[in-house]
Amino acid sequence: MTTRQAQAIQVHGLEKSYGGLRVLRGVDFTVARGGIFALLGSNGAGKTTVVKILSTLLKPDAGTARVNGFDVAAQAADVRESISLTGQFAAVDEILSGRENLVLVARLRHLGNPGEVADDLLERFSLTDAAARRVSTYSGGMRRRLDIAMSLIGDPPVIFLDEPTTGLDPQARIEVWQVVKELAAQGTTVLLTTQYLDEAEQLADRIAILHEGRIIVNGTLSELKRLLPPAEIEYVEKQPTLEDVFLALVGADGKDRNAGTNA
Repeated sequence: MTTRQAQAIQVHGLEKSYGGLRVLRGVDFTVARGGIFALLGSNGAGKTTVVKILSTLLKPDAGTARVNGFDVAAQAADVRESISLTGQFAAVDEILSGRENLVLVARLRHLGNPGEVADDLLERFSLTDAAARRVSTYSGGMRRRLDIAMSLIGDPPVIFLDEPTTGLDPQARIEVWQVVKELAAQGTTVLLTTQYLDEAEQLADRIAILHEGRIIVNGTLSELKRLLPPAEIEYVEKQPTLEDVFLALVGADGKDRNAGTNA
């Protein structure tokens, strides 16, 4: 497998402005096939803009991006066939049951066995017992699991999860984390955007911190932790947490500490 084939997502020099506001200022990163890549940043850092460009919903002002080997600008239709996008809020029909939601999407994708597809996904996401219930009766975690299940119809090799646990309670967040881990274990490439440090720490193979439109650090959790020396508290060595790394790089005043660092 060539280097290009080994990378599910390749991003180089992405720039995007809205009027006089520069949202992306030259973003570069790659995501390996079957990996979970977390794009970590505060609100307004540009995370959703990156996802919109990669999912062909938005055109960059400069730079290039490839998803599953296809150029997002020149081969948009091929990119859309290769991906699924789950936004910050569950896009489910609350009037329909969980199974009816899945069957509807399978039919829209012109699959020949929508019922079987729905039943398989209900079992996979532990929703079989609630299959006939209206989604309006589902908990937040159940709705999000159903939303992700719907996005997997057609077996896309790449899935974008844009802040998937926004507004969920702790138990629901754990449920979604388990789903994401299972997706990667089965070979799906996951690009996850989040503002939650513990989420990136729990899930990601690699983490990139996006700040003021730039990737200021990119590496594994262990690599990021090595950017800071361990602290000694009462003669006991304390390894830095991801929160320590994030705050040291971004800072309370919002100024980059190590712009351009690539672990």
